[in-house]
Amino acid sequence: MIFSTLEHILTHISFSVVSIVIIIHLIILLVDEFIELYDSSEKGMIITFFCITGLLITRWIYLKHLPISDLYESLIFLSWGFSIIHMVPYFKKHQNLLGVITAPSTFFTQSFTTSGFLTDMHQSKILVPALQSQWLMMHVSMMILGYAALLCGSLLSVALLVIRFRKVIRILEKSNNLLKDSVCFGEIQYMTERGHFLINISFFSFRNYYRFQLIQQLDNWSYRILSIGFIFLTIGILSGAVWANETWGSYWNWDPKETWAFITWVIFSIYLHTRTNKNLEGFSSAIVASIGFLIIWICYFGVNLLGIGLHSYGSFPLTSN
Repeated sequence: MIFSTLEHILTHISFSVVSIVIIIHLIILLVDEFIELYDSSEKGMIITFFCITGLLITRWIYLKHLPISDLYESLIFLSWGFSIIHMVPYFKKHQNLLGVITAPSTFFTQSFTTSGFLTDMHQSKILVPALQSQWLMMHVSMMILGYAALLCGSLLSVALLVIRFRKVIRILEKSNNLLKDSVCFGEIQYMTERGHFLINISFFSFRNYYRFQLIQQLDNWSYRILSIGFIFLTIGILSGAVWANETWGSYWNWDPKETWAFITWVIFSIYLHTRTNKNLEGFSSAIVASIGFLIIWICYFGVNLLGIGLHSYGSFPLTSN
């Protein structure tokens, strides 16, 4: 009873704090004068991390196993992974661009865990025989941490593509305006407005330089995080194969979950391959990572909706008992 109450309190505290963090990010985005609130949002994410950590420890104590055996517990662990990724650049004193990605990701996963959809999974239960193995912690934790890193890295790539497309649209609009204005302005007026014209050029040059720097940072952070996520995913798949051989007598069974995990691994293998080609890195690799974002959700969440295959014990509860 005590553990259940503590779990309930920590769950709602973490959700409440990360909700406040989201509001702070929106205020900073809309009003530049409130940029000093950035430190408060960072501290809020740290509080969220410790609350989720306490929640996992609490559930671990009274369940007697690492809480990653079903969709509800894996979502909590996924939120924990997002909060870890958020804090790494914060403690290294780097500007945390990840906050725009990790805070909403933590918010959505926590809001889903606190919703009523997974109520049946909140209660403690005995693990099915297939999960009563020392490989549970190794395989599932590596997979979920891999999903967390790959999702964050993919979202950074999506942000990169959005900035690039907006830049192309603005260039096209400016070129059309220049063609229209060139008919109206004469030589005398150009000489009169030359000083203002040079100021505009320097302003646009500074803004383009800032956009270029932002794109480079997004690309670098995306590559770093996706590389780490790919390592976690690879370890998770290999450990799962060993576990499957011990449990089912075969390293690979082309189960829906295994198949989509393999597809995910292939997609991000292609991403890493594009990074080795100077002509493909950046824009092309970001497109591959964006595709990978959708594939991850199909693998992690979509397959669970089916409730079929050897991994059906982690499926989404479509009906209540």
